[in-house]
Amino acid sequence: MAHIELMRVSKRFGSTRVIHGVDITIEEREFVVILGPSGCGKSTVLRMIAGLEEVSEGEIFIGGRRVDQLPPKDRGCAMVFQNYALYPHMTVRGNIGYGLRIARTPKAEREARIAETAKLLDLTPLLDRKPNQLSGGQRQRVAIGRALAREPEVFLFDEPLSNLDAKLRTSMRVELRKLHDRLGATSIYVTHDQVEAMTLADRIVIINEGGIEQIGTPREIYHTPATSFVAGFIGSPQANLLSGTVAGDGTLFREDSGAEFRFPRPLLSGQGDRRVVLGVRPEDIAIGGDTAESTVEVVEELGSHRLLYCRCGNAPITVVDDSDTEREPQDRLSLLLPPEKVHLFDADSGRVLRRPGETDIAR
Repeated sequence: MAHIELMRVSKRFGSTRVIHGVDITIEEREFVVILGPSGCGKSTVLRMIAGLEEVSEGEIFIGGRRVDQLPPKDRGCAMVFQNYALYPHMTVRGNIGYGLRIARTPKAEREARIAETAKLLDLTPLLDRKPNQLSGGQRQRVAIGRALAREPEVFLFDEPLSNLDAKLRTSMRVELRKLHDRLGATSIYVTHDQVEAMTLADRIVIINEGGIEQIGTPREIYHTPATSFVAGFIGSPQANLLSGTVAGDGTLFREDSGAEFRFPRPLLSGQGDRRVVLGVRPEDIAIGGDTAESTVEVVEELGSHRLLYCRCGNAPITVVDDSDTEREPQDRLSLLLPPEKVHLFDADSGRVLRRPGETDIAR
């Protein structure tokens, strides 16, 4: 399996630059998920690796070999698409073996690899069916099987589960991760679904507006976001992000609408007033404390816990409540934003200033 490296890779469509000099290194046998909102450029990055889009600037290496000037067939990649891209007139057997037939693989070897792939993906009983006789999940497994049978150096997945219902997506996520671990493949997976990213990835590459916001493990991305965008994009429910000013000795945060949050020790030291975005995750906020007073507006019951949508002054705050206490709209709650759980980001650049448990990261 192949080591992959993107060096200062950019993409332009006409005069519009959609990918801005990205650098990504993917190790052999690693499962990397490229995550970002719709239209951020993540699929374009994948298509440039596959050779389906030309690179405007920069270089791509697979297994130490430069490939950005090679045709797709010579890059050692196999791609699984969102819409399955199966041939409707062919059986499952024909679809899985199509790439092998085009490559003029001897018939005996071709049949052996089809049989092996079908067994691995539990498709053996379906080999003589056509795509219109299969469920969505079965079609997706056939698409994966067609890529797998080619024994590529790299697997590329472009939002392969987005057409499946929620229950099937969950089970297919598990199967994809098990398949990756069994094969030891190098895999790159594109999605806008953060749950897929967090559950599948060894590392996540977060892209926003054509540039990389952060690369890290799921835990690093979640617990130590490098930017306010990452903090707000990762997590369900989303992190609370409040724009305002850290004032005075650093123990007071004044939100732009006028709400004030006080802390027992400085959030930032020795800087006086500074414009920031304060981030805190809903599950990190404690009910009962002296950081802020709030009013409950909406209670969302979720069984094991509830979400409380509150307002501190005019600032919206979401709180995870797993207590047995009944909550109703218009309840007044004292909230504690533990200083050791608070993130601070620069208001202009969005870059992290303070991570939980620390006083200063950057000035």
